[in-house]
Amino acid sequence: MGGYLIYFLIIMIVPIWAQFKVKNTYNKYAKVATAEGMPGAEVARRILDANGLYNVQVKETPGVLSDHYNPMTKTVNLSSENFHQPSVAGAAVAAHEVGHAIQDQQGYAALRFRHALVPVANISSNVAWIFIIIGLISSAMSNMLLIGIILMAAGVLFQVVTLPVEFNASSRAMDQMVSLGLIDNREERDARKVLNAAAMTYVAAAAVAVLELLRLILIFVNRDE
Repeated sequence: MGGYLIYFLIIMIVPIWAQFKVKNTYNKYAKVATAEGMPGAEVARRILDANGLYNVQVKETPGVLSDHYNPMTKTVNLSSENFHQPSVAGAAVAAHEVGHAIQDQQGYAALRFRHALVPVANISSNVAWIFIIIGLISSAMSNMLLIGIILMAAGVLFQVVTLPVEFNASSRAMDQMVSLGLIDNREERDARKVLNAAAMTYVAAAAVAVLELLRLILIFVNRDE
């Protein structure tokens, strides 16, 4: 019983800690202006143009930390604060999203694989727990639990594949900002802190998903023994 309590505390606390870390780091460096004084929108545009991505638009999107790259519309969407404010955090986030645009342009394999998994992951995440709950309630319906585990595995695979995509986008972001002179040496260190904190949310989500999948697999295996 104690082991289960510790397990559930871990899977609850780790994501909360990761979210706290990224918000705290972002809020800190959102108040630190870059020496170049360029808002996120201009940082994104500079990097896009330097890589020949003139067809990719930079747009403002509502929300906080709602920044994302849309491969369907070929748009880098930046939250209002990052779009307008010349901060280290804004520059880092904008460059990161452009990193995804560069991945898309170059046909980065992990990104293409993640895109292919999207419809499967969306469906599996919505229905997996229906089968899992039925399978857990009734020991006579182990096959339902197995189906749920298989569906859940598709969602876990999506989260695991997301890790190299996000880390690679951050690496590209740092390379671009430094090579184009968009940040100085001090800002490079601070921008990396923002990107590393953001990456931890993906690591935490993937770790929790893998642990939960393994727990369910052990339940299924032990039930059939």
